[in-house]
Amino acid sequence: MLMGRRMRGFALLGPAFIAAVAYVDPGNVATNVTAGAKYGYTLVWVVVLANVMAVVVQYLSAKLGMVTGRSLAGELGRRLPRPARIAYWLQAEAVVIATDMAEVVGGAIALWLLFDVPLVLGAVLTAAVALVILRVGDARGQSALERLIMGFLALIAVGFLAGLLVGPPDPGELARGLVPSFAGNESVLLASGIIGATVMPHVIYLHSSLTVTRLDRRGEGLSVRTLLSATRLDVAAALLAAGVLNLSLLVVAAANLHGAPGTDTLQGVYEVVTSELGAGVAMLFAVALLGSGLASTSVGSAAGAEVMRGLLRREVPLFARRVVSVIPAVVILALGAEPSATLVMSQVVLSLGIPFALVPLVWLTARRDLMGAHVNRPGTTVAASCVAVLVIALNVVLLYLTFAG
Repeated sequence: MLMGRRMRGFALLGPAFIAAVAYVDPGNVATNVTAGAKYGYTLVWVVVLANVMAVVVQYLSAKLGMVTGRSLAGELGRRLPRPARIAYWLQAEAVVIATDMAEVVGGAIALWLLFDVPLVLGAVLTAAVALVILRVGDARGQSALERLIMGFLALIAVGFLAGLLVGPPDPGELARGLVPSFAGNESVLLASGIIGATVMPHVIYLHSSLTVTRLDRRGEGLSVRTLLSATRLDVAAALLAAGVLNLSLLVVAAANLHGAPGTDTLQGVYEVVTSELGAGVAMLFAVALLGSGLASTSVGSAAGAEVMRGLLRREVPLFARRVVSVIPAVVILALGAEPSATLVMSQVVLSLGIPFALVPLVWLTARRDLMGAHVNRPGTTVAASCVAVLVIALNVVLLYLTFAG
């Protein structure tokens, strides 16, 4: 009986792993490698803190969808008048496109590093493969998409963890990195970027919709409390995996690339990894980067579709969404923009949308008239509010420092 319950609980895992892909997207790869290469183990504690905050946010998102039967976008669309809905959709759509642009660019860089594919063509190929991935979900159901995304996560893990075997970190230095500290103003800016990019607005919208369709299993005799328990396990496991991958990127860079020139771009990182850790590890890194771009851009497209469905109450064909989201990346790359700089600027645009997703999420899950017996406990609301205030404040700092030079 107990074994049956455990197997049934494991069968409910999956939605959070789709969301977790966004935490190992090309933007996060670039940020974590830069942190380790420039400041060694100093910002290890920032990555750990960011992951803890991500667990809180993603659990609330999943919980909202499961208890209410509506996604965050759907709940906001139900409450807002039409002009406000359209305005809200415009900012959410801008965030989704900016995020998707970074992921497409990351995939294009990987194809260039691996096969010398021109960046513009690489962006188109990345978008096309992402469309195929989403078609799998449409044709065979969400469970098939979840298994496919988990496969990508496994590929990413192999690529990003390979460097740990060749150039393992110093245990003592790694432990000291858990103590909060900075190494000058630039490290504060980078820490703001790491934490600020932790809360991905598009994944908040998407995760709440995934639990509506995947975990609404009350007809099978599962209580909401049982489903929420499975969701906590799902979120903890998925974000632990993403956190380990992000931390591995930082510590490998700290152990092997610290002080090396040229690590401020993904192309430069690839070259330094080749010289310091060998061509094999560099190839695995590029393959993992490609998997990261393909999987995360698929998630971005699905998030865009959910935002439009919830706020505009319209369904848009996946092909149309792909075309809309890939055009900015293709145009920017065709104009000769530096790819890694494009990743950074996309994170700035993304940060503008964080309050619009995070604040309503905390507010809605704290409302007893909406959540009933599953309303947030006071401690949960306080913790979530602290996360919201911290992330928003750091993004304000990040935006100021970015535009102030």
